[in-house]
Amino acid sequence: MKAVFPVLFFLPISAMAQSATHVAALPGGDNAYYVGNRAPLAPSPLRKLPVGAIRPEGWLRHQLELMANGFSGRLEEISPFCKYNGNAWVTPGGHGERGWEEVPYWLKGFTDLGLVLGDDRLQAQARKWLDAVLANQSEDGYFGNRKNLDIRRGDQPEMNTDKPARVIDLWPNMIMLYPLRSLYEATGDKRVLPFMTKYFEWQMKLPVNEFLPASWQKYRGGDNLDSIYWLYNRTGDAWLLDLAKRNHERTADWMDNIPTWHGVNISQGFREPAEFFQQAKDKRFIKATEADYDRVMHEYGQMPGGMFAADENARKGYTGPRQAAETCSMAEYMLSHEMLTGITGDPKWADRAEDVAFNSLPAAMTPDLRGLHYLTAPNMIQLDRQNKAPMLENSGDMLSYNPFQYRCCQHNVAHAWPYFAEHLWMATAGNGLAAVLYSSSVVTAKVGDGTQVRITESTEYPFDGTIRFEIATPKDVSFPLALRVPAWSQANIVRLNGREVMVPQAGPGWLILNHRWRNGDRLQLELPMRVTLKTWAKNGNGVSVYRGPLAFSAKIGERWEQYGEHPDWPAFEVFPTTPWNWALAVDPSSVSQHLLVRRVNGAVKGQPFTPENAPVEIFVRARQVPQWTQEPNGMPGPLPASPVATRERIRTIALIPMGCARLRISVFPVAKHVSRERQ
Repeated sequence: MKAVFPVLFFLPISAMAQSATHVAALPGGDNAYYVGNRAPLAPSPLRKLPVGAIRPEGWLRHQLELMANGFSGRLEEISPFCKYNGNAWVTPGGHGERGWEEVPYWLKGFTDLGLVLGDDRLQAQARKWLDAVLANQSEDGYFGNRKNLDIRRGDQPEMNTDKPARVIDLWPNMIMLYPLRSLYEATGDKRVLPFMTKYFEWQMKLPVNEFLPASWQKYRGGDNLDSIYWLYNRTGDAWLLDLAKRNHERTADWMDNIPTWHGVNISQGFREPAEFFQQAKDKRFIKATEADYDRVMHEYGQMPGGMFAADENARKGYTGPRQAAETCSMAEYMLSHEMLTGITGDPKWADRAEDVAFNSLPAAMTPDLRGLHYLTAPNMIQLDRQNKAPMLENSGDMLSYNPFQYRCCQHNVAHAWPYFAEHLWMATAGNGLAAVLYSSSVVTAKVGDGTQVRITESTEYPFDGTIRFEIATPKDVSFPLALRVPAWSQANIVRLNGREVMVPQAGPGWLILNHRWRNGDRLQLELPMRVTLKTWAKNGNGVSVYRGPLAFSAKIGERWEQYGEHPDWPAFEVFPTTPWNWALAVDPSSVSQHLLVRRVNGAVKGQPFTPENAPVEIFVRARQVPQWTQEPNGMPGPLPASPVATRERIRTIALIPMGCARLRISVFPVAKHVSRERQ
């Protein structure tokens, strides 16, 4: 196949690097060094680099280090599901206990965490588990818990959908394939490909009505499809495409359709049509995934943070900013967006991954990443153990921080930051590279004629829009370098070795520089971060303040109260100590006149996601709304419709990035403009 950027490659040397080319989406094509889609699958616009090719730095690396020392890195000590001895995932024949989703969820993140950090302890622990999984495959190809080969129970009538002779649950195995894939990518372990081949041969022999009959596996069949394509692209076994087609046909119908309103199901299931597009090569499948996303966000995502209101399930009438999203949903939504960036080459999916990562995910955990809670909302003013049902769907403690609770999220959140770090850079067609998600990092990759280069990225993004790249190469080498232009960015500037490069101002997309890169070349991208106001018409015309990719919340004083008996793993409730019921006294048509942006705290701290370490504050005029009060159960009252009348005097309040605020008001009413003399 031809290279993706033939026109750019044949630019005269004198024209190279004097200008950049803009494309709305990266096209598919060949890359000689990194695995992408093998024919007849659609050519890959972006290809994931092997685990370990990207070394995160700065605040992102610190998040990963906190994970290693937090509950994700120590779940063998605190989770009963992650006890090795007697576990069904590692016992011969799968005849142990606790053989469902928890261990695979944890290993999916824990394995990659160790590989991304280069942490020997984590890698050794993960290998212990994965070696046992690989060693205990049955002769017929199945692996894992034998109890999952027939899980029908009287209290699960939905499991009898097609009246099969037995109901096999493939869902936990779908997850376990991810850490095995990472092991192969990082080490080339020769056991992995035969293991997966034998397992998918077993799937191929299942009667149709026993394959993905119901429940999570049916909604989340896209996870199985992803691994089928991953294996096909490495072995070329044509029968895998037959299995892929069968997998698509047996997965719940996501073709411009929402078959379930369960939050986590949506977060990972909606991408399935776009995945199958790679085989069908029909744009209807891409459009179906986009339509699913748009419908969910239009109905339940009218709030900042990139998530949607599904505090277990999305429910009619529960669409305001005090409704929450599961931590599991955040991790899965981020991964779906990262995968869709690679499948489509469309940068909007990378924008969406950053939206969740920077604005929603940090507040789901304590600043030291040693505790988490089940649900996080844009407006949440008290994190206690009190029952919030039916305002939140499930009864009981959903909001306090506890390392021992919230069974699915406790294990599944482990992959959120590691997978984000693995998608900072991706390989492009034409043997190039793309800066996909911006963060300080070092990437080592083969480009152009096979020369291995190292690019060091230095930035305080997302708190600052200046991103610097330095090229290290043993010899001059030509290759295309693509830089993502987020949808929020305008008037972008690119400088190469101090000289400004001509940049088309054509909206979101990719800026592509074709250049003969030399050792020591320095590239700088400047993404100006304007302050904007977004109005949520479907939520009473409430407003949110944005600067670049960050949404902002009222800075609320926090009182942390410890509970629990474990001295090394405390749990916490968090209570407000300052007012929270503010209406912004701004004119939405001229918002910049009412806001003052100030950088604080000097250089970005290792853990910037706290009120004390927030690198940026925005000061805005506001009035308190006395009638906006706290519910008896601790939740904020419904958002008042704007404009809201209030006689309180105007004050100047501080806003901090939404991800820094565990207690937060991120959607505000707008105060009615009434002078005090006439009140």
